Amino acid sequence: MKTVLVAMMLAAVVGGCATTGKLSSGERLALYRAHAGEPVKSFRYFGSLNGWTELGDSALAVWTKPAEAWLLNLSGSCPDLSFAPAISITNMMGQVSARFDRVIVHGSGPMAHVPCRIDTIQPLDVKALRASEKELREAKISERAADQGTEMD
Repeated sequence: MKTVLVAMMLAAVVGGCATTGKLSSGERLALYRAHAGEPVKSFRYFGSLNGWTELGDSALAVWTKPAEAWLLNLSGSCPDLSFAPAISITNMMGQVSARFDRVIVHGSGPMAHVPCRIDTIQPLDVKALRASEKELREAKISERAADQGTEMD
């Protein structure tokens, strides 16, 4: 069932990104949600993040290790998340908890250091996510090549 869902989602995303060649935040969020597991109460996190990806103004993915990532759904809109040069996450003793901890958006504007409460946490299947992203890139390349072929005719 999950394979069918991912295939349908990929078809919708490829159709949506065909004109620009780049996924919108909403399309990326759909892709990440398709590869997210059941919500968990918390995850362990020590030191600095390995990376993060904004997924609109109310969700983001954070990497705690190269092969370990979490989808964080926020309790509401988080101003300037899409433009933030950096984020941090509050945590007690290396434990990030849903409904307690916050993502802090760092920026230079008036919305600098905005705390946004984490509503839910979902583990991401990083391997499957990367495979789907690769499929999308290849589909975009094929579609672009097909478009260029018809333009030359």
